[in-house]
This record gives sequence, structure tokens and C-alpha cells, in this order.
Amino acid sequence: MPDAQGTNPRPVLRIAALVFGVLMVAVLAGLGTWQLFRLQWKLDLIARVEQRIHAAPTLAPGPGEWATITAASAEYRRVQVSGEFRNDLATPVQAVTELGAGYWVMVPLVGADGSVTLINRGFVDGGQGRAIAPGPSGIVTVTGLLRMSEPRGGFLRSNDPAAGHWYSRDVAAIAATHHLTHVAPYFIDAAAESRPGSDSVSTAPPSAPGERAAGQPIGGMTVVAFHNNHLVYAITWYVLALMLAAACWHVRQEMRADR
Repeated sequence: MPDAQGTNPRPVLRIAALVFGVLMVAVLAGLGTWQLFRLQWKLDLIARVEQRIHAAPTLAPGPGEWATITAASAEYRRVQVSGEFRNDLATPVQAVTELGAGYWVMVPLVGADGSVTLINRGFVDGGQGRAIAPGPSGIVTVTGLLRMSEPRGGFLRSNDPAAGHWYSRDVAAIAATHHLTHVAPYFIDAAAESRPGSDSVSTAPPSAPGERAAGQPIGGMTVVAFHNNHLVYAITWYVLALMLAAACWHVRQEMRADR
């Protein structure tokens, strides 16, 4: 319908809608393509981690390598480290696992050079309170998966070192609480105890809590899983782009019909 000046605003509005629609089609298609790149990155990451967790163990990164360690370059590497447990400094960290609620048992391991590596000895059932069986004495060698520190707490709660309440495996905070220095910026999830015919780095628990002595940590419970919905996201963006492209085509056809 013409306005007071006798002009019809519909063509202008249609042109504006068409231009906007074309731009949005480009944006949606770009988002779909970006998700495909993310999909390839995630598949490469999964393959890399799978290779790491099943590889032969190597020595855990020493002090000379600490500054260059990142999650991309080192997390889930299967490593070994030797030293003596400081069982008097065991720190229980709240955990929820397939075995229920309980605690991870984080214990400093002091190497011959004085460097310290936090070891997650494993899971202790929450029904046992905070009773923790001490680790072995003397020089021990621990095999496990290298994990990056978990700062800023967890379970929607912040760590409270003063009260002894820990909700994440924050290496720096745990070390500071126990006045430890020269501490590795990562921790190691200890592998399950070796058993005949078993893989010592299996992510399945070797036994239920009730089958062990009270407070004895269960190792080898690292969950290695990655969310990978990128293909679904890509398809969603592409479908939206096609739907909007169809709407743009319809508007274009109407514009031609009005000429």
C-alpha cells in the first residue's frame, strides 16, 4: 500500500530483508564449516589421547620441562615417577565416581632431587569417612596418567584449604597448604594395581570398595571421555542455512512477480 507520498515501502523492506537473509545464510554456513573443523580437531585429539594412554610409560616430565607443559602436549601421557610418599600430607579431594561418592587421595611423592609430584593414589569410598590407608614406605615407582591441575574448585564450590575441604585437584593450592616447594604443575592418576591378565592402566576399577581394606585407595579410575557433538552442530547450522536460503529465494520470487 502506498504511503502518504504515494510510494510503496514493500520493495524496500523486501530488499532489506533479502540482504539481511543472504548475510545470515553466509554466517550460518560459516558456523557449520567451523564445526566441521572442530570435529576434525576433536577426532585428532581423541586419537592422540588413545595413543598416549596405551603407550609404554615414559619418565614423568622433570623440572626442566615444567614450564612448557600444556594439556595439549602432555595430558593423559602414561608416565612413571619414583620417590617416597609423604603419607602424613595426604589430602582427600571430594569425588563422585561410578562407585559412588567419596574422595581422591592426593599424596606428595618426593623424588631423589627434592622435586615433588602429587600422586592421586585413587578413590576411597565416602562411606569410610576420611580413613585413608597409608601408602607404601621407602622408594616406590608409580605408573599412571599425567593430568593437569584443576584450579578454582569444583562441584560449584570453591576449595577451602583452611577447613580442609577440597573439591578439585588444585596442585598449586594443595602444595601451598602443605608448604611444599619445587612441585610439578601436574598430578599423576596412579594406575590400578597390576593383576595377571590385566592392563595396569585400565580405566575400569579393579575391585569394589567393599573388597578392599577400609581406606585403601582404588587406582586406575581415570575417566577418559570427550564430548563430541560437533557433527550434530554442523548439520544443525547447515540445515538452518538451507531453510533461510529457501526463504530468501521465496522473497526474491515475490519481488520478481511484483515487477
